[in-house]
Amino acid sequence: MSGVFTFSLLMTTGVGQTAPDTPADFARAYREFRTNYASELGRHGIAGSSFFFIRDNQIVAREFYGLAHVEQNRAVDEDTIYHWASITKTFTGIAIMQLRDRGLLKLDDPVINYLPELKAAHNPYGGMNEITIGHLMSHSAGFRNSTWTWRDDDKDWQPFEPRRWEQLVAMMPYTEVLFKPGSRFSYSNPGVIYLGRIIEELTRDDYEVYIDKNIFKPLEMHRSYFDSTPYHLLKFRSHSYYVRGGKRAPARYDADTGITVSNGGLNAPLPDMVKYVNFLLGDPKKQAAYDGVLKRSSLEEMWQPRLVAAGDFTQGWMNEDTSVGLSFFIDDIAGRRYVGHNGDQNGFKSFLNLCPVTRMASLLVFNTETQPTTNSPRNLLSSESKIARSVIKLFQSSRAH
Repeated sequence: MSGVFTFSLLMTTGVGQTAPDTPADFARAYREFRTNYASELGRHGIAGSSFFFIRDNQIVAREFYGLAHVEQNRAVDEDTIYHWASITKTFTGIAIMQLRDRGLLKLDDPVINYLPELKAAHNPYGGMNEITIGHLMSHSAGFRNSTWTWRDDDKDWQPFEPRRWEQLVAMMPYTEVLFKPGSRFSYSNPGVIYLGRIIEELTRDDYEVYIDKNIFKPLEMHRSYFDSTPYHLLKFRSHSYYVRGGKRAPARYDADTGITVSNGGLNAPLPDMVKYVNFLLGDPKKQAAYDGVLKRSSLEEMWQPRLVAAGDFTQGWMNEDTSVGLSFFIDDIAGRRYVGHNGDQNGFKSFLNLCPVTRMASLLVFNTETQPTTNSPRNLLSSESKIARSVIKLFQSSRAH
């Protein structure tokens, strides 16, 4: 482990910046955060990471650490493109709300109205017509967590994710509803893939095309894309890594999420993600354009708690009482409401957090996973989780406007 630690420490290229008008209490908290951030990253062999803190639609602090691509000795910088994994789900949720606001669907509609293939699944708690679009958005439909009914992650020759809808359809007779729909929370990747398929069925666009036309382009996220990297952006693409048994090894490079793209296919540089964050926070100067993507009241509807995500410890601030809304997770802490989503796939880990009332947000992403993500308190022990949870102090040290 010492060799990995020395390499990571020597290759640190952290560029800490804070805005000149930053309040003293935030500046102090940020110095503490930055010291802890660099220490945790170097100690556990994380190759690269980036962090942005946004207030009133302005980046007030940023960090770039280490290497985007170890084998190429390429440093992380502002142009580095990361994989954002399950943060993709928030884009999927926004797309569903767009279609709802256009009168093309209702959240209480049965999913089988749009995806009759789901009738083949086994539901011991009632008919498949009882599962609604709203259940899928709040992870309360009763579907399993993983996409595959079975897959051995140690066998590289096995497909990373299903490539075609027909492969998912073939799994339907082997899919069981695990609890009464709407009765509790249980994180489900297949449930969000079904949402992506509904988008395709209603719009006749591929999911990637729909999101590009209706979210990326209006928000001017011009270097955001799904799955395989366009050739002209490859020089900015981060590799990803796993640390196992004290050794760092590369993950699959530029992996394609196939038909599961609506679940976790997003790739983007930090400046593009800031544009997304600013849309979520709102901006009086751009609100007309933002409302053209999704009106404010619909966003705020997504941020209302529906169920407690008890026992998950992977989303939001990873607390026992973190709740799920519609495609976002919610924490109420010290009188403030926080919303966001976390991501974890193929060695990348990402964290998006917002405090709408104070108009603050953070973006944190790593290109290295130091331990497998588990839906238990053990997940809080990883370096990535420790750093992510420490960001709350920056929100709490900043004055509300």
